[in-house]
Amino acid sequence: MSTLIKTDTKLGEGAEAEAGQTVIVHYTGWLFDENAPDNKGSKFDSSLDRNDPFDFPLGAGRVIRGWDEGVAGMKEGGNRTLIIPSEMGYGAHGAGNDIPPNATLLFEVKLLKIIKTDIVDSKVGEGDEAKAGNHVSVHYTGWLFDKKAPDNKGTKFDSSRDRNEPFDFPLGMGRVIQGWDMGVQGMKVGGQRTLTIPPEMGYGKRGAGGVIPANATLVFDVELLKLN
Repeated sequence: MSTLIKTDTKLGEGAEAEAGQTVIVHYTGWLFDENAPDNKGSKFDSSLDRNDPFDFPLGAGRVIRGWDEGVAGMKEGGNRTLIIPSEMGYGAHGAGNDIPPNATLLFEVKLLKIIKTDIVDSKVGEGDEAKAGNHVSVHYTGWLFDKKAPDNKGTKFDSSRDRNEPFDFPLGMGRVIQGWDMGVQGMKVGGQRTLTIPPEMGYGKRGAGGVIPANATLVFDVELLKLN
């Protein structure tokens, strides 16, 4: 078997999952066994058993390819069964003690929630458009999101402008938080954009450096200075 098989057992009613969003799912995984009931052989993992939903950036290569391709197009609240050939799973190496080499996998996935970065352009640039793989140079200021503050800008925690030192990074390569990797794409040189970044696309449960608490939503003003 060499193709991914997707079967929707329940269609969701909510937003549709697309690459570039963060998705929160519950899942259970079994080794595919054509002789077992429902083809479910040995169960090797389940977020339900841990009661700990799993979140990941869709289409970013952080999970096996069968997941990146298989979860796309699901809608919030939906359930989908994925039968994933080994070359879209763990391949000839397998994984740990539970997934042998060349194993076909069967997952039941429930899409709980889709999370995305909110983008507002305050000025559309005139120059070249930033795409994944470009090196970009930006000025930025970051605040903790505070719904009671003007423009939701609470405590300021960092600013390249205050240092008068633009920040350069490779776009879409995982060198910055995911809200930046996704949120700066599509900007044009000279443009200015405000990004409101949920914690799952920011610093998550860990926070950062004593200035960004756990589970913080962030607001950034970003200006795209140039593409390098």
